[in-house]
Amino acid sequence: MLHVRLIVPPDLRDAVDAVLRDAVDDVTNHVVHPNAAVSPAGDVVLFDVDRAGASELLGRLRHTGLAASGSISAEHLDLELDRYTTDRDRDDAMGGDDDAVVWEEVEAKTNDEVRLSATFLAFIAIATMIAAVGIVIDQPILIVGAMIVGPEFGPLAAIAVGIVRRRGRVVGRSLATLTIGFAFAVLATVLFGAVLRWAGVFARNPFLEQHPSTSFIWSPDALSWVVAFLAGVAGILSLTSAKSGALIGVLISVTTVPAAGAIAVAATVGAWDIAGTATIQLGINLLSIIVAGVLTLSVQLWAQRLGRERRRVARRRAAES
Repeated sequence: MLHVRLIVPPDLRDAVDAVLRDAVDDVTNHVVHPNAAVSPAGDVVLFDVDRAGASELLGRLRHTGLAASGSISAEHLDLELDRYTTDRDRDDAMGGDDDAVVWEEVEAKTNDEVRLSATFLAFIAIATMIAAVGIVIDQPILIVGAMIVGPEFGPLAAIAVGIVRRRGRVVGRSLATLTIGFAFAVLATVLFGAVLRWAGVFARNPFLEQHPSTSFIWSPDALSWVVAFLAGVAGILSLTSAKSGALIGVLISVTTVPAAGAIAVAATVGAWDIAGTATIQLGINLLSIIVAGVLTLSVQLWAQRLGRERRRVARRRAAES
């Protein structure tokens, strides 16, 4: 369930009321405080709505112009005990509300992730440096740490959402963020590695030694694509559903930042063959996650449209009977 708060200017009262009346089957706990809002001025309207019907309802509210002249905000309800909730849980014993996609929520999350900020650059650079150290000393625990720190999943998810929702600007900004971010991270890590080599901390060419625990990072194969694809599916499901606990587990499944670390270490010591295969690994993972995200979101969009049509048919039949 989502708890929604609207601030409705006087000139939009009728339009908003009409939208909420049409969605009466999805809306509950509907409360109106006339002229209670100060900035912007207008009515404060509160209600709860099923996630399954939230996206369509929020879209219709936006089309009234409310987002431009008033306000629309929503938050998750962790607990709600009333007759409506009990009846709904009885009807949907296997769940379903958690699986519904609220596209406005997804777009808002991904829009936050496409900004190229100093924090993003710092995180991706630090993650790449951690990965570089893990590669040099062949420590997979550091590779896992780099995967967790790396912030690259946000822009990758934003690209998938932008493609499915036909938001070209989001796709372009996300690609720019990823490109600049990885270029900055690799350059920073090359300088980092050069300093450590000068100080005698790094071996002159760590790739001359065996790396049984981390060599998979620069050795792309079919399983590289499979793992990245599955991780992309799980990541998008975590992003679009109400259950996000699996996200950390997803992020440590993909070798994107570690591959960038391998590129940097290889460039530092002049191991250009390793740099080339690590670049291929990085490309495979990035592309696989995007493809998995697009396919997952497309299936979710199709399923949501099908479910919406089924609800409409069921309500029409109930009204006729």
